[in-house]
Amino acid sequence: MEYEIQGGAFPIVICTLQRGETMKNETGAMSFMTSEMKMETNTGGGLLKGLGRALSGDSIFLNFFTAQADNQKIGFSARTPGKIFPIKLDGTNTIIGQKNAFLAAEEGVDLDIYFRNKIGTGIFGGEGFVLQKFSGVGMAFIEIDGEVIERELAPGEQLLLDPGHLAAMDESVGFDIERVKGAKNILFGEGLFFARLTGPGKVWIQTMPISKLAQAIIPFLPTSNVGGDGLVGALFE
Repeated sequence: MEYEIQGGAFPIVICTLQRGETMKNETGAMSFMTSEMKMETNTGGGLLKGLGRALSGDSIFLNFFTAQADNQKIGFSARTPGKIFPIKLDGTNTIIGQKNAFLAAEEGVDLDIYFRNKIGTGIFGGEGFVLQKFSGVGMAFIEIDGEVIERELAPGEQLLLDPGHLAAMDESVGFDIERVKGAKNILFGEGLFFARLTGPGKVWIQTMPISKLAQAIIPFLPTSNVGGDGLVGALFE
């Protein structure tokens, strides 16, 4: 499989497959394919595995696209402005990504849900609790909101993040959620929680989480008749 990422802030990854090669994606990400591609839809490993993906924000079902001839092309488009980030998995490395990170992957890539064991993380961590785990062999493509910054953490080196800015990390990176201390910091600061990451390993930071983009847009939306045809009409007045 060969690939090319195009499109700038609204990216698409175009994959070229030879006969018998297969790509998989979650429902809705495929934008086009050539005529000699065969599509099949299933849970990708049973109902429980599909339900696990649903918990992390993805679809229960996966689409599988197999080339019936050489040099067949298929395009997968990002759902939000940002980047499509390619990850090469060789069976020895595992990547943990934000929920909703998965876009598409080769058939040999395994996608699973990733839980933190600590109860505090689950209760207080918000979007930091349920993550996605990518392992196996092959190329995986994940969505990153905004631009991406890569940091390599040395053993024991720590980094504090707003949890929404964590795009992905090596499985070797320690991850925990902690509450911000101090009443003024909670009321007037950056938020209630930090993600504390501890090396060794790589961390990929996204600059504009979709949740913050939505918050930035809300003040510009009409304050009345925001549902249904009212919003559409207001936008075109």
